[in-house]
Amino acid sequence: MLDRLVDACRNRVAEGLRTIEDLARFVLDDAGSTRDLKRLRHDLRDIIASGWSEARLLAARDVAGDTGKDAQTSQEFERANAAQMATAAAGRVREGLRSLEEAAKVAAPLAAPQLEALRYQATELAGRVQIRLACASQAQWRLCLLLTVDQCRGDWRSLLEQAVAGGIDCVQVREKHLQGRRLFDHAAEVVERAHDLGVAAIINDRPDVAAASGADGVHLGQDDCTVEQARRVIGQGRLIGVSTHGVDEAKAALANGASYIGIGPIFTSSTRADLDPAGPERVAQTLKAVGDVPHLAIGGIDPTNAGQVVVAGGQGVAVGGAICSAEDPEATARSIRHLLDPVPAG
Repeated sequence: MLDRLVDACRNRVAEGLRTIEDLARFVLDDAGSTRDLKRLRHDLRDIIASGWSEARLLAARDVAGDTGKDAQTSQEFERANAAQMATAAAGRVREGLRSLEEAAKVAAPLAAPQLEALRYQATELAGRVQIRLACASQAQWRLCLLLTVDQCRGDWRSLLEQAVAGGIDCVQVREKHLQGRRLFDHAAEVVERAHDLGVAAIINDRPDVAAASGADGVHLGQDDCTVEQARRVIGQGRLIGVSTHGVDEAKAALANGASYIGIGPIFTSSTRADLDPAGPERVAQTLKAVGDVPHLAIGGIDPTNAGQVVVAGGQGVAVGGAICSAEDPEATARSIRHLLDPVPAG
């Protein structure tokens, strides 16, 4: 009775695993994940063989009579990048394994716990590949404005426009003292204006506000919720950044699924006076350990020292007071952007 379902689901899972395996092999050159995903495909074959006859499964196959073969969603043939390929394949794997597990409880009880274990392993492995692909597809911002209204000399809206003209490509809403409706209303306005100006918008600390305001993502500190918890709130389509203060924290953030990392504090910062500045060496040490991943150096960066970050290997910086409190935000942003990217911004 369930043979046709089992045949369809095992093929669905195998196809999904093969897609993720090929991404790991040919896009990421990740030998470890490629090996582990291949092992899962073979394990799937062996588990199915232990509970069902191959001849019965093939006899039950009825592609022509499948009532669902023409049922398609509008997004089924749309993939923006390799990370979305992996996400779609991972979804097929999880769903197919769940159906196989339930079918096994009826027809092959000994196979059910094996399929459950396989589902957990596949989820972990697929997540590993998704993370690396997301990092690879995530654009490296050059200059992120840490926008705090109280630091602005004038109206923050005008300052944002000037900063964009000067070359920022991202703005982070950093309002530690706003709560509730006031925070949401402000975040929503910043996001709308940033998107109208063609730059990304990130919300500090609050994944719920990031999701509700339509922001591109959230940036978390070490004492905020975990990446996994934030992902449940904002979904797969948004970015999660994590502040790190050393190699171990950077490795942990990326392993947990961060889209990009903050590296700091680099220089003395009034916003994090509790942390000792590590200097540009932290950028070099961190990137040497984790590789070429999207990142933003942060902490006391201004036009006089941004060049040191570049010399250390940094490709992007986050700047707050140096731009927010500047007499000429556009010129200040442009001078920092020029150090990061000699090609004129904009």
